[in-house]
Amino acid sequence: MDTKTAVFSGLGGETPEALFGKLPTPCYILDEKMLRRNGKILAEVAAQTGCRILLAQKAFSNYDLYPVLAPFLAGTEASGLYEARLGAEEMPGGEVHVFSAAYREDQFPELLQYADHIVFNSPSQLRRFGPRAKAAGKSVGLRINPECSTQEGHAIYDPCAPGSRLGTTRAQWDKDMDEELVELLDGIHFHTLCEQDADALDVTLQAVESKFGDIPPRMKWLNMGGGHHITRPGYQLGVLGKCIRRAMEKWHVSVYLEPGEACALNAGYLATRVLDVLQNGDTDLAIVDTSAACHMPDVIEMPYRPPLYGSGAAGEKAVTYRLGGPTCLSGDIIGDYSFDQPLVPGDLLLFGDMAIYSTCKNNTFNGMPLPAIYRRSEGGSLEMLRTFGYGDFKDRLGKKQ
Repeated sequence: MDTKTAVFSGLGGETPEALFGKLPTPCYILDEKMLRRNGKILAEVAAQTGCRILLAQKAFSNYDLYPVLAPFLAGTEASGLYEARLGAEEMPGGEVHVFSAAYREDQFPELLQYADHIVFNSPSQLRRFGPRAKAAGKSVGLRINPECSTQEGHAIYDPCAPGSRLGTTRAQWDKDMDEELVELLDGIHFHTLCEQDADALDVTLQAVESKFGDIPPRMKWLNMGGGHHITRPGYQLGVLGKCIRRAMEKWHVSVYLEPGEACALNAGYLATRVLDVLQNGDTDLAIVDTSAACHMPDVIEMPYRPPLYGSGAAGEKAVTYRLGGPTCLSGDIIGDYSFDQPLVPGDLLLFGDMAIYSTCKNNTFNGMPLPAIYRRSEGGSLEMLRTFGYGDFKDRLGKKQ
């Protein structure tokens, strides 16, 4: 199965209108079957290599579905206090790991109640908070920056870009990491990938060996971060296994991975309907009731063109439209897509791979309503998890009435 086919494989060959035509739009649909498929692949990697795999909640935070993933994972990864608490509460019994570029003094005591592993970004943060974390019985780590960029086209997601604020370089380590600080550490962490294959991890691991190779033998664990597209068709599972085993055998450490995308890849959809069609010069346009800026912000931020059921690239099929949202932002453009037939108001469109970086990043700019969230069971039944209204928009902007 190729990547394009995999995006909508969970539909089982049925049309979006037949499956989701009665749902209000826009809405997200989270697919339990596809989540379980991803979980099984991740569990097999863990079983074959001995590594431990965590859910990076920054990509997928829909905790109603955590019980689907929990049997296959070792726990959760968090980017701060709220995610750490969410992981502890909603995936009980799992490990809770947290990394933040900088921790807040007023939040740190509460963070210690939820986190098992606390990873610091700099020697100064380690010096300030590390002793308290250690005294509380937490496993303490430091994020390193191997200064090895493997990104292509996504500079905004490159933690190894020049001037990056993420991770401790070797020069910083040599300048600021005295023996007292090193003794606080149980492990080191690196995160350099974004939706990449295992060959990029292999390159990164070589850079870690070259720049920090003397450090891991003193540690108990090594966290290889996220961005591993493990559940994508064609992913190099063999290369991943070799990287994990090489680190374990060379340095005698436990290995953690914390993917987000791989846990919920192709496990969600965003249903929307056409509101209007119009033309500007040679460009045919369709306005839909969902917004790139509000409901799938990575489309603009990354940027990327999300997969759309039954469509083709611009010019590939009979008619091409530029799809955009109803907001006042001129750049609220989802992308150019072609179709077999002209679009008309009321047509249902279904975007794929919308479980990741969508519900956890959306917003109400322009007063746009947040899409409802539905759960699709293994058997195909639909359960409404959450709807949103005017109060959700108003209450976050001022004094609650």
